[in-house]
Amino acid sequence: MNSPILLDGKAISEKIRNGIALRLQKEKENGNGVPTLATILVGNNPASETYVNMKIKACEKVGMNSKYVRLGQETTTEDLLVEINKLNLDPSIHGILLQHPVPHQIDERRCFDAISIEKDVDGVTTHSFGKLSMGMEAYYPCTPYGMVLLLKEYGIEITGKHAVVVGRSPILGKPMAIMLTNLDATVTLCHSKTKDLPKIVQTADLIVGAVGKPEFIKADWIKEGAVVLDAGYNVGNVGDIEISRAKEKSSYFTPVPGGVGPMTISVLLLQTMYSFLRQFSPKLDRDAYYS
Repeated sequence: MNSPILLDGKAISEKIRNGIALRLQKEKENGNGVPTLATILVGNNPASETYVNMKIKACEKVGMNSKYVRLGQETTTEDLLVEINKLNLDPSIHGILLQHPVPHQIDERRCFDAISIEKDVDGVTTHSFGKLSMGMEAYYPCTPYGMVLLLKEYGIEITGKHAVVVGRSPILGKPMAIMLTNLDATVTLCHSKTKDLPKIVQTADLIVGAVGKPEFIKADWIKEGAVVLDAGYNVGNVGDIEISRAKEKSSYFTPVPGGVGPMTISVLLLQTMYSFLRQFSPKLDRDAYYS
């Protein structure tokens, strides 16, 4: 067996961002302006503040504008819906991101679904999920799309492979299973309560860890030569897969950190650019705009 190949999310993320920056510079020179990503942060969650600041800085680096909407801890669902609707109606805004989680009194799903599908660059609405599941053009949840771009960048064959996705969240596990199915993989969607989970994982040509539990998926479960994608990020820079041992058995693997994580924000920027470019060309080839 050949040595395992590290799927370098940092390097591919940088490549995507450089491509975005070049394209946006051309659009600006042609007098088309620049896209704007609006980010809404509700409450006082320190981790969320860090994530939002990272996204704002990422926008600046690629030449994209950002609009930061900060709302207090006491904000109601109706208050938040008013702010989302303002952004929906603002033609200068091309993407809307509602930072998760929101305070407990807010109906988060109702607020996500209030985001216009044309501006749902984070791929969180049920409308976008429905279009994805039907194989229609949509904005994808950013982390699954980032993993698919990693697979494509490294030329990893997906067609006909058995993929096992462990985790069923509506913005990670479920859409990843659908995206792999749409790419002609045979997919088994599992979770923490799946019976005989180790045996199922052992059949996987491609394994996705998205369960949100540190090193839940053991190296002994993974067969020789499998592609290992770890979308988990837990305290202590630990993923959902026992990657320190599993990587030695793999053909390709994502490190934690530095694998899947960097791709997520890059995909958010990429889809904001798509939204902006659709003003000029409704039909876009996704892959043509980052490579």
